[in-house]
Amino acid sequence: MGSMLAHADDSGQNDTDIELPSPWDTEIEFGYQAHSGNSDSQSLNSRLNAEYVAGRHRTSGEWKYYLLYKDGEEDKRQSTYTAQSDYKLGQKTYLYGSFKGVDSRYSAYFKDYTLSGGLGYQFSNTDKFVLELELGPGFRYQEPNLDEIDDDDIIFPETVQEAIFRGNINSSWQALDNLALSADVTVVSGSSNTRTDTDLSVTNNITEDIALKLSHSRQYHDKVPEGLKKADSIFSVNLLFIF
Repeated sequence: MGSMLAHADDSGQNDTDIELPSPWDTEIEFGYQAHSGNSDSQSLNSRLNAEYVAGRHRTSGEWKYYLLYKDGEEDKRQSTYTAQSDYKLGQKTYLYGSFKGVDSRYSAYFKDYTLSGGLGYQFSNTDKFVLELELGPGFRYQEPNLDEIDDDDIIFPETVQEAIFRGNINSSWQALDNLALSADVTVVSGSSNTRTDTDLSVTNNITEDIALKLSHSRQYHDKVPEGLKKADSIFSVNLLFIF
């Protein structure tokens, strides 16, 4: 009888020793970039991304930093940071609030900030395939760096403060156990211009915590000064560390 009770106690304890997944998902990247379009250059870049999921809430943040030196002097520098918070309304729908900021010494604007909120819908949200759509209004602030404008800058010399409409499609596919594909398209449209950002990436796991990531990003402006290209693209080869 004592043996049976002891066995029952051991079984009950094993049932409670269930390891829950961490609500945190963190990634760090270091790599190489090649720019083409209105500028042709090569550089090193870094990226930090974190996501926290608890109950109906999902919060994520990302920071990218790019720096290029020529002849011992700083030639180009840019910081891009995004933050988003989601609240699940039902099985597939959610509310979102999103912010994206770009501080740059050389791109279209010295400061480029976009704030948006609206409704999101998850067509699929599994370990194998994710497909999400977000739509909502917002506000955009763009400040031209008049002291740094060159002939090859996609810029008009006016400060932009306007209402915008934002749309985003985010997808990812775990094609193999060690191979993942992702695509993200964001359109921000206002009276001054419409910008479309397209990000494509392929991630191949080297180990459980380290992966090789190939990325291609494209920025398209529907209005640019005469003689300039409407699209700029960036190709990156990065090492990705997952925590």
